[in-house]
Amino acid sequence: MSEQTPAEPTAEVKRPERRIRRIAVSTSGGDAPGLNAVIRGVTKSAIQKYHWEVIGILNGLEGLIDTSRILPLTIENVRGILPKGGTILGADSSGYPFNRRVIRDGQAVDLDVRNLIKQNFHYLGLDALVCIGGEGTMAIAHELSQLGIPVVGVPKTIDNDLYGTDYTFGFRTAVQNAMEACDRLHDTAASHHRVMILELMGRYAGWIALNTGISGDADVILIPEIPFDLQEINDAIIRRQRRGKDFSIIVVAEGAHQQGGGAHVAESADERASDMDRLGGIGNWLARELNKGTNMQCRATILGHIQRGGSPTASDRQLATFFGVHATQLIHEGRFDRLTVLKGTEISDIPMEDVIRQYKQVDPEGQMVRYAERMGVCFGRPNHEIQY
Repeated sequence: MSEQTPAEPTAEVKRPERRIRRIAVSTSGGDAPGLNAVIRGVTKSAIQKYHWEVIGILNGLEGLIDTSRILPLTIENVRGILPKGGTILGADSSGYPFNRRVIRDGQAVDLDVRNLIKQNFHYLGLDALVCIGGEGTMAIAHELSQLGIPVVGVPKTIDNDLYGTDYTFGFRTAVQNAMEACDRLHDTAASHHRVMILELMGRYAGWIALNTGISGDADVILIPEIPFDLQEINDAIIRRQRRGKDFSIIVVAEGAHQQGGGAHVAESADERASDMDRLGGIGNWLARELNKGTNMQCRATILGHIQRGGSPTASDRQLATFFGVHATQLIHEGRFDRLTVLKGTEISDIPMEDVIRQYKQVDPEGQMVRYAERMGVCFGRPNHEIQY
């Protein structure tokens, strides 16, 4: 699936000019390498360039519901956080933050806390909020803007599926982590003459798997955008055997699925608190099927959260830092309800609502896929780029 066409942009939200004195930063959704770099970029530029006070909202937006959950941010306490993974503010990926379930008279009742969030925003003396997160966080941030809270967004996801920006910080670090795992699997695959399968994150976008597979010399790459034919994978492995290659490396995205409407392998949403399926398990399923189809030993490794941990790469540190600096510039200019993005080599911004319910996916006929196929990589479909 290619990128979807965004809705017609609406007029930019620009608040009447007023003096900014105090701003806040929050990190929501899953963690990603580079979150601390954004916090540092916002804090240092806000204090040194504009002389504002900065506070951190702990655990997503919890600090705007319980005002004891805040952390003053100064030049001193953001020193040394640039190379650290995770987020010093904590994150909350439990879902929609505006409803709070409480027990009243023995019954579960959902309370709408929008007005409480708005009241606490003013109670804390805030003039603007920087929300760092993915598509879900941006939808929440846009709602806050509609409530009258001045918000700017910074895009974050290791999946790189956020519409409107060439890259999100955390993505390159996730690929680096996954590539190093792929390199290690080559050694054991060759030693034991096995098919080694590396299952990676990415939800319904194949960016991590595609980039890892190409840089990690995978023989088969399976991504959600190209539903696979199991027989094509069997044939690719058998062809390698006939050429004397007695092992194969497969990189599979957690959202990959078979042709013909094959279902994703996932834990259903009704088994969990979140309303989203938790993808995962395609690697083990594939190992069982390929064992039968190729008569080779197949083993799956699910890399999981290792992909999103650790120190960010140099490029992610730079991108995250400059996103943070640009966010403070948007606040200074009174340009709210906007999202910082990377276009080419320049940091710019777009309306926040442009990215809501839009996803950037791999083009199945794009250059990266075609060039990989020319080198013999199997995507679980007939490869028309080469002749066997």
